[in-house]
Amino acid sequence: MDAEPTDEALMLAYGRGDAAAFETLYTRHRGGLFRYLLRHLRQQALAEECFQDVWTRLVGARERYRPEAKFSTWLYQIASNRLTDHWRAQGRHGGFVEDGEERAQREPDPSTPEQELSAFEQRRRLQLALEELPPEQREAVLLRLDRELALEDIAEVTGVGRETVKSRLRYAMDKLRARLRP
Repeated sequence: MDAEPTDEALMLAYGRGDAAAFETLYTRHRGGLFRYLLRHLRQQALAEECFQDVWTRLVGARERYRPEAKFSTWLYQIASNRLTDHWRAQGRHGGFVEDGEERAQREPDPSTPEQELSAFEQRRRLQLALEELPPEQREAVLLRLDRELALEDIAEVTGVGRETVKSRLRYAMDKLRARLRP
């Protein structure tokens, strides 16, 4: 039984012109990448636009790709850079809500036990809690939980040291626990 080719091997093959290698990479990473962008941008159309831009940038860099890091780390670095470009163009950083109290007043208060226990409501509470995190902490959490990246990979994607990533994750998880506590 043949082992599945690694992402790095597929990207190198794509750089040499193997279109099927790109299809395999796209299939492996499209869902996670789109969720990552959607969680940051919170708008379907905007996430779709950035998603296409990330893949376009990957296609443009295919011949220059070198497997110096994991492919997923490289891909999410492209995505992170694209998000940074977006927020700079918007004149803000991270897209987080400045006035959390105003936002909380607009959100419906779950008044029945059924609503509190529903999976939808739990996801909604988590999303709101994630939105309240500073952008650097939110990015570290999303890369860790959604993409299951190692600390070293998150450090490479975000351009900070491993200890900084650990610190951001610790503070973010403390804030999430406090916010989600019943």
